[in-house]
Amino acid sequence: MLVNGQWVENWQPVQATDQEGGFVRQTSSFRHWITSDGQAGVTGEAGFQAEKGRYHVYIALICPWASRTLIARELKGLSDIISVSVVEPKLTDFGWRFGHEFSADTDDINHKTYMHEIYTLADLQFTGRATVPVLWDKKRQTIVNNESADIVRMLNQGFGELADAHYDLYPIHLQAEIDDLNAEIYQKLNNGVYRAGFATTQIAYEHAVMDVFAMLEHLEQRLAYSHYLFGDHFTETDIRLFVTLIRFDVAYHGLFKCNIKQLCQYPHLSRYVKAILALPKIAQTVNMEHIKQGYYSIKSLNPLGIVPVGPQLDFPL
Repeated sequence: MLVNGQWVENWQPVQATDQEGGFVRQTSSFRHWITSDGQAGVTGEAGFQAEKGRYHVYIALICPWASRTLIARELKGLSDIISVSVVEPKLTDFGWRFGHEFSADTDDINHKTYMHEIYTLADLQFTGRATVPVLWDKKRQTIVNNESADIVRMLNQGFGELADAHYDLYPIHLQAEIDDLNAEIYQKLNNGVYRAGFATTQIAYEHAVMDVFAMLEHLEQRLAYSHYLFGDHFTETDIRLFVTLIRFDVAYHGLFKCNIKQLCQYPHLSRYVKAILALPKIAQTVNMEHIKQGYYSIKSLNPLGIVPVGPQLDFPL
């Protein structure tokens, strides 16, 4: 991580734990918003007006949080408006690295080698982990935002006529319900698999894994009567759920010890994943080899770096 702009130690997945030994995720640091008129958003300062070609997003295809932003970018028709760079999947001792392995890119915007160098470009004294996604402003040479939830909402709402209006990922009439379900899915499933995988005590692990499968059972029942989580309306909550489900059998079931059941044992959740993959350009945001290489490079969980051959997935990728 970075301390006052200096890299001080090898990358570690767990930077903080709670009293039970559970994994605690770092809070995002940059919280500005792109808006159609450049006015300030919910947090941060003004001056980030929506413009074609001005913004760039740094992502990792392994990372579900970063993949949220990539999916939103595709669904909102912003692939020609916002450029993108993909880091290599294998986490190095210096964090995310740019390069050529497994569909990754070099950094053609700022010409850096590591993601943490992008953070110090924005703040020479930055302290914290250099996470993805990062939404970068080419004009002001700074980070706009590094919180995936914020980025998805500004891609949905902040680009006005530059964006495709076909998908409204956060419609007004569903916002309260979306916020409630987002919070539950995040705690029990999105972050729940990480709480299980990076738990440092048995009790923390067991509490996390029970949350994961209680949430999966609840969602399986909900989707028995609904195409998406809110009927026929595809929302940001579906993106949040999809990015965890698509990684479940290849990473979380084995490496993170969430092995009570596989996703393929949930017929409604499996149908749901296939339906989302059939949406325009969603399948191209998923790279299973990149995902497997990334997760199984985490030394604290897989010190020898051996990547499993399976599992065989019943998804049209």
